[in-house]
Amino acid sequence: MARIKDVALAAGVSTATVSRVLSGSGPVRKELRDKVLETVAALGYRPNLAARRLRSSRTETIGLIVSDVRNPFFTNISRAVEDMAYQQGMRVMLCNSDEDPKKEALYLGLMEDENVCGVIFSPTLGTARQFDATAYPFPVVMIDRPVAVGAVDAVVLDNRAAARALVDHLVAQGYRHIGGIFGSASGTGLARREGFHQALQQYGLTGSSQLLAPTVAAAQQEIERWLASPNRPEALLVSNGLFLLGALQAVRAAGLSIPEDVALVGFDDDPWTALVEPGLTVIAQPTYEIGRTAMELLLQRRESPERPVRVIELAGTLIKRGSSRMLTTA
Repeated sequence: MARIKDVALAAGVSTATVSRVLSGSGPVRKELRDKVLETVAALGYRPNLAARRLRSSRTETIGLIVSDVRNPFFTNISRAVEDMAYQQGMRVMLCNSDEDPKKEALYLGLMEDENVCGVIFSPTLGTARQFDATAYPFPVVMIDRPVAVGAVDAVVLDNRAAARALVDHLVAQGYRHIGGIFGSASGTGLARREGFHQALQQYGLTGSSQLLAPTVAAAQQEIERWLASPNRPEALLVSNGLFLLGALQAVRAAGLSIPEDVALVGFDDDPWTALVEPGLTVIAQPTYEIGRTAMELLLQRRESPERPVRVIELAGTLIKRGSSRMLTTA
């Protein structure tokens, strides 16, 4: 079994450099860091975690609490967190909250019992509004769902700008009567709804919107009701991948065509959105980058507890497909 000395010798660096790379405990040039990690992989080196725990009161376990592990958005983030944790010789404890504040509280307590060294967390709206970082002995980084400014480190999408980009696109395609469906369980849905209405106001348009529980069934039921109305929207904007699926099912159940009868755009570039006919116009979120950046913030906070809080907003990418083709008039 390879030892840390073997890694250092093969990489041509000191054992202290190898230790800093694996623990994230100090500055190391990117070239050296990459070389050490390549050597670790080639030799199959595994850090002696038990010995490390004896030397430190901190564990090498990261807690990851997500809202729905089945949602591809959180699956991709989880992959990024696990990849970085592996590189650091750390483990990930994954918990699924089901958008349930009681489960969130339970799992935060479990993280405390397990003496994790930090938690990455996507909170419900209620938990985010009352979250107190000082109540926990470990650092917390929020993902996707923001909390009060300055409370904790966070990595989020620029949700208002992303929603405005979708409205801009629809208006440029000739759509004026636009309806929006947004998630009610998190600040993310509220921010996207705000951006939606900001964009409509900019164009002198009015549009209806609804806040719903973030499920396929909720979106399908509400959109079926909209589509049955004589004043149905020309275009639908929905705020997550689950809503996109529900909207697509509602349109098909109504016997309507996209975009001839109603255009459809939304968030999350899940693989199926490019495979349906027509492909769906979406905002692609940088999910892997969100997870990777969250881990970087957590490691930095672990080593420098007093540093200023950072909230990093990442940009989404508008992917235009057939579901929002230009509206034609007779």
